[in-house]
Parts: sequence; structure tokens; C-alpha cells
Amino acid sequence: MKRSGPLLTLLTGLLLALFMLSLNATTETGASSYGEDAPAPATPSPTKPSTKPSDKPADRPAGKPPAKADYAGRTDDDTSAVSISVRDGKAIAYYCDGRDTESWLKGNVEDDGSMRLTGRHGAKLDGRIIGKKVRGTVDVDKEAHKFTADKAVKPSGLYRATTEVRGAKLDGAWIVLPDGRQVGILKRGDEPRKAPRLDPETRTVRVDGDVITARPVTP
Repeated sequence: MKRSGPLLTLLTGLLLALFMLSLNATTETGASSYGEDAPAPATPSPTKPSTKPSDKPADRPAGKPPAKADYAGRTDDDTSAVSISVRDGKAIAYYCDGRDTESWLKGNVEDDGSMRLTGRHGAKLDGRIIGKKVRGTVDVDKEAHKFTADKAVKPSGLYRATTEVRGAKLDGAWIVLPDGRQVGILKRGDEPRKAPRLDPETRTVRVDGDVITARPVTP
């Protein structure tokens, strides 16, 4: 019994040594799995900036101007009205303050929608078709006015009546705006006055008891 003590102690030491060796091997295997031998996580590639062209600005004309269109609107200072009729690269415009000043202008429409129209006594209109509008400046009697004219849908637009009533020559013009308002001048001889209201549906107007008919204006 006295000799078994040291032997038992030796066996216990060997078993403990084997256990420690096994634990160390397990620890090194785990370190190998998650340490320097493990593949590095994938790095996402940088996102390339989009090369798709941005949309065109809203005020940039797209393509050629329409072959047939009418426009009507007011000056930015709200003192007068402007109407423009376009047909196959030609344009005619009418400027009117509804009291005593008016001007007829005409010219060409370029492929980019720009136009430079001229009239009597140095009147001129510089504008451009932008989408469904014409933006520009009209200069009459040495007074320049910026304007915006929206695309007109009948009965909106520009009308004119030229006739003779009871020996007097009548010359009237009307701008019918998209909101239904009208601006026009009627001349009896050389005397201008505010034009009576035109019926846009029938295009007729009563002048001193007589009924006259106006027609749409085109180049």
C-alpha cells in the first residue's frame, strides 16, 4: 500500500499532462480557423457615378417647333396682350392694349423655335417657342414689354374683321385669352376704340346694330 502512492501520483500527473496537450491543440485549431488563415471579408466595389444624361431643363425647347399652333397671353406687367399664330415656319403676331395702341408683326420661325418679327414704325417682337408657350419681348412705340403666351385651344386665339358698315370702314382685332378674357381694338376709319365683345363660338360681333363676322388670323 505504501508503494502505490507514488505510482498513483505519477498516473495522475500523466493524465493531467495529456488533458492540457489536448486543450492546447483545440485552441490552436480554433485560432487557425478564425485568424490569419481565414479569408478576408469581401470589400464592396465602389459605386460608379451614373453616366445617364440628366433630363433637359424645362425651359429648353425640345425638337423643332410645331408646324401649326396658336398662342395667346399677356405682358408681364399686365398692361397688354399678345397673340401669335404659327404656320409652317411663318408667324404673325398682334399686340394690343385694348384702348388705342396696337401693332401687327410678322416674320419667320427658326428650327430652334426662335422668332424675330417686325411691324410698322419700328415695332418688333423677339420670342421663342418653349414647350407649349412663347416667351419673349415685344417693343411697340419704343416701349418694351416682356410677355408669356400660352398655347391657345379654340375658341382662344386671334381674330380679325375688316368690312364696311354704312359707308364707314371697320377694322377690328380680338385676342381671346385661354381664360376667356378678351382684348381688342375696333377702328372706324382711323379712330381706335375698345372693341365690343366677340362671341367666340359664332365669331360674330354687333357694331352699331349691325352684325359682322371675324375670322381666325393665320400667316
